[in-house]
Formats: sequence, structure tokens, C-alpha cells
Amino acid sequence: MKIIITGSLGNISKPLAKALLKEKHQITIIASSSERKSEIENLGAQAAIGSVNDVHFLTQTFTGANAVYCMIPRANYFDPNLDLDAFTRTIGNSYAEAIAKSGVKRVVFLSSIGAHLEQGSGIIQRYNEIEVVLNKLSEVSITFMRPTSFYYNLLAYIPMIKNQATVAANYGADQLIPWVSPNDIAEAIAEELTTPLDGKKIRYVASEEVSGDQTAKILGEAIGNPDLKWKLISDEKTLNGLIAVGMQPKIAQGLVEMYAALYSGLLSEDYYQHRPAVLGKTKLADYAKEFAAVFNQN
Repeated sequence: MKIIITGSLGNISKPLAKALLKEKHQITIIASSSERKSEIENLGAQAAIGSVNDVHFLTQTFTGANAVYCMIPRANYFDPNLDLDAFTRTIGNSYAEAIAKSGVKRVVFLSSIGAHLEQGSGIIQRYNEIEVVLNKLSEVSITFMRPTSFYYNLLAYIPMIKNQATVAANYGADQLIPWVSPNDIAEAIAEELTTPLDGKKIRYVASEEVSGDQTAKILGEAIGNPDLKWKLISDEKTLNGLIAVGMQPKIAQGLVEMYAALYSGLLSEDYYQHRPAVLGKTKLADYAKEFAAVFNQN
């Protein structure tokens, strides 16, 4: 199969490309920087250098493909001039237009847990909007991948752990957090891209469901601090902390709302109604080794 992958050589796209190349598929990876070209080619894939905001470029790249994987690139939440809603909406619309113009019939879009909500989900609400746009495409079969909370987001707590010997957040603690590894997401996407589908489908991906308290215990043991605790704090305190480290206030508010929805169960209500029958292979104890390596480097 001829498959197009967006996301350059990111946490999901790189293992996805490797998995598909191993199965002898013809892979093209879209990257915004020409500096990635040689690394992409060294994997055995073709590089397409351009912007996912460029409908003409996307259309040309998608044309003739059997399947396409689309994702929204990460944005800089500390950029005071970033309009996150507009950033996401523009890319989502570009994908929709390029998919329609190119005639590609099989698409996998990386959405998110909580994308079923029209409101109350904070920054996740933007994925609801994109799913609505892509759902309007006719004669295109689309899998909406809805991963849960990414393991690597825990890296953001390293400075706090070092300075305060605790993880403090407005979610977690005694409540379950469905975590996921990018490798498990990549494996699920590879399966979807190479499996025929007629219509639209939602697929959740998770690796392990553990509480915040259990998360702190597992991470603590990995970094040599078995007494590490997860402390539940207020939305206001969480917001003030994010703003204090330089995050754009509007985005910080969206994150706080998202985490509050996770703690209340609103964000994950649809996930638990349609949770995967089998969770991913990478458990938190496995990821904790990577976390500890980064923790000890800084």
C-alpha cells in the first residue's frame, strides 16, 4: 500500500512509519523542515517537505495514496501570540479539503479522548470540531483515533518533583487516569490504515488505567523516591501555576478545564462506554524507565 504519514518523525509517526515499512508498505512522511529529509530517507521512506496548512501541497501528496494518517502538530503553549483554536481549525480544514480533492478513500485521524464533547472539555474541544468537519466528507472511510492521556506528558512534572518532591495537579490522586504509550497508538494506527473500512469509526487506545496515587508510586520507585505522592490541588492553584511558568493564560485555562473534566469523569465517560477490549502492551512501569532516564539527565 502507498501510505502518507503526517507528523514528521514525532513520538507516534516515527514508530508508525517503522511498523509499516517493516510490512513492506510504500511510505511517504510529511515534514515541515528539510532538515528531516535525510533521516526520513534513512528509514526507507520518502520525504515530502511542506506545510499541513498548504492545501495544494497536501492534495498533491495525498493524490494516489491508498491511505493517509493525519494529525495536528504540537503547538507552543508558551507563545503569547498563538491562537490555538485558529491554528487547529485551519489545519483541520486543510486536511478535509485535501482529502476531498485528492480522492483518497482511507483516512486515520488522530483525535483525542473527550472529542465527543461539544463543550466542557477545555482544549480538547477543538478535536470535536475537526471530527465534525471530517465526518461530512462523503465516500471517505475514516477512523477517528481517540488516545487517552499520554505517558510523556508526565515529563512536565519533573521540575515540580525535583523542587517539591510531589506531583500536584487538579486531577488524578485517587481517580483513575487512562494512560497511553505513543508506541501503542502507533500500533493501533498501523492496524487501522491497513484494514478495509466502510464508513466512519471511532477507536479508543489506552495502555493502562491507574490512579494518580499509583502513578506517583510507580514513577517514584523508578527515580529512587518511593515516597513520591500525587497531591490534588484546586483548579485555581493549577491555573496560577501554569501561568507562573509562562503558559499563555487562555491555553492554561483550557488545560485546567480539560483536567477538571478528566477528574470529574466527564472527559472519559465515552471512553469507558467504548473502551478497548485489550489495552496496549506498554505499561506505566515500562514507561517509568524512560521517565527516570530523562529525570536523571536534568
